[in-house]
Amino acid sequence: MNNYLTSTIFRKALASLSGLFLVTFLIGHLVGNLQLFIPGIQGQTQFNKYALFMTTNPVVKVLSIITYSAILLHILITLYLVIQSRKARPVGYAVSVGNDTSGWSSRNMAILGTIILFFLVVHLKSFWYKMHFGEMPFQYLSDGTKIKDLYQVTTSAFKNPLYTFFYVFCMGALSLHLKHGVESAIQTVGLRIKNYQKLFKYVAIAVAFSIPAIFASIPLYLYFIEV
Repeated sequence: MNNYLTSTIFRKALASLSGLFLVTFLIGHLVGNLQLFIPGIQGQTQFNKYALFMTTNPVVKVLSIITYSAILLHILITLYLVIQSRKARPVGYAVSVGNDTSGWSSRNMAILGTIILFFLVVHLKSFWYKMHFGEMPFQYLSDGTKIKDLYQVTTSAFKNPLYTFFYVFCMGALSLHLKHGVESAIQTVGLRIKNYQKLFKYVAIAVAFSIPAIFASIPLYLYFIEV
């Protein structure tokens, strides 16, 4: 048992499971951010109420701690596996499946991961840190309640063309990372059943391209359309 817990197979499984968990987080985060497509004062109010709920609800706080832990776990384990694979042979953190893992993204997961990590730091500083610790504008609701106006902070940030380009570029990197990562995770955790290989491949492709594409559409909408 101890040998298994210290084995590369176990570390690959942890990397895969933490990665799949983070995909579910991305989906939930995306659903919340879709409120930015609601125009005008209604969208502002709804998004700010959502932001208030996400930063004050105790259950969400616990889920946030789990998510941050999963991010750190995923980073540390995948970094370790990359270092180990460079010492041995150029493989990712999943079991090799031939040509499916021989693409550009599979050979450059470390580069893609570094881009995503840098994006995460910038993104958290721009929104999460400012929401919790920075100076924030406020919105006054019709009943006189004063809440932090994250909507204004977000829309202002995406009126900057450089930040919008940076965000969209990083979503491209995320797409490539997810493409290989989801396929590898499915293989590693034993879900790549022969009769359903095509189905899982299509699921991986759908996840890899739809989630980052919708995320990227938000800053583009705010930059080009929303006033």
